[in-house]
Amino acid sequence: MYAVIKSGGKQHRVEEGEYLRIEKLDTPTGEKINFDKVLMVKDGENVKIGTPFLPDVKVTAQILTHGRADKVKIIKFNRRKHSRKQMGHRQWFTEIKIVSIGSDKPKAATKPKAATKSKAATKPKAATKPKAATKPKAATKPKAATKP
Repeated sequence: MYAVIKSGGKQHRVEEGEYLRIEKLDTPTGEKINFDKVLMVKDGENVKIGTPFLPDVKVTAQILTHGRADKVKIIKFNRRKHSRKQMGHRQWFTEIKIVSIGSDKPKAATKPKAATKSKAATKPKAATKPKAATKPKAATKPKAATKP
């Protein structure tokens, strides 16, 4: 069984018991976190695909550590200009362990809707007054004669 979750603007394919490094989360170490943005779940031959998310499925994970990844070197270089810039970047991450993939709480039996109240007797609309008669259009004048 595996699921595809969305976290930190990225999509991850996860299975139970898997260790994963994701974008840094502000949750303390040792706590459990629920990912409710589940895009897809596959269990054997049964595949569920969300539009875009599955409303009744969640993935539970435990936060193991927070840390920084290895340094990525960045070099900016312009030829023939005697300019070179060298920098580095270390991205923060959170390491998690996927504990379970499954549905939320089991759904309770749905209650039948109560009978709707009948609409109160509506007042008849007031009689509308007829519009005033429209005035006839003014007759058009003939064009003035042009000078030769």
